[in-house]
Amino acid sequence: MTQPFAYPDATVTCHGDLAVPAGSARAPGIAVFANIGGVGDHTRRWADRIADELGYLALAADTYGEGAVPDGFPQGMAWIETWRKDTPGLVARGRAALTALAAHPRCDGRLAAIGFCFGGAVVLELARAGTPGMAAGVSFHGALQTTTRVGLGGIPAKLLVCHGAEDPLVDYAALTAFLAEMRDADADCQTLAFSGVVHAFTNAAQDGSMSPALKFNAAADRRSWRAMAAHFAEVFG
Repeated sequence: MTQPFAYPDATVTCHGDLAVPAGSARAPGIAVFANIGGVGDHTRRWADRIADELGYLALAADTYGEGAVPDGFPQGMAWIETWRKDTPGLVARGRAALTALAAHPRCDGRLAAIGFCFGGAVVLELARAGTPGMAAGVSFHGALQTTTRVGLGGIPAKLLVCHGAEDPLVDYAALTAFLAEMRDADADCQTLAFSGVVHAFTNAAQDGSMSPALKFNAAADRRSWRAMAAHFAEVFG
């Protein structure tokens, strides 16, 4: 069960939710970055599951700050657009969550980040920025597009990208450009593309009624969880 967890980013207080594994042993810390809706049930469930099943400390991170959540899709898109125009600020906000995790007495100093949709973009920008201490990152149906340019060897974190092959929000052109970016940076990146799967495939609340572009897929959800668990097992041992 997650518990409220506040942490600072400059003059802003972020209000996340922390899941702590059973026992007293120290463990890696995983920052969990939310979709357009901000910290909510989906993010908290993943944090809980990471703590309960994998034994890692997991923080459902507050990217918007002050615990804010948009009052609807249009406002959420406006907030995201503001952040996408301020990549340094977005990276700083993401790093604040990792810093807070690293300072927790149950964290052993090893860090990773995962994210969904917009949160996936946060994870990838953290990786592109060479965030110190971030050993691994996982993007689930995340935005792959970027204006950041990374040189050879500029992405030290080991990445896993789980993508719906039929995602109209991140199309084949965006996927191809991302693969070329990872190649040119000589990044350690696994990219899984699930055929017949669209956006938001890990979110059981999305049944396609809001938009056919947003639909849960049980197989892709299950397989991407297993891929993440294997990825972290390889990175953390």
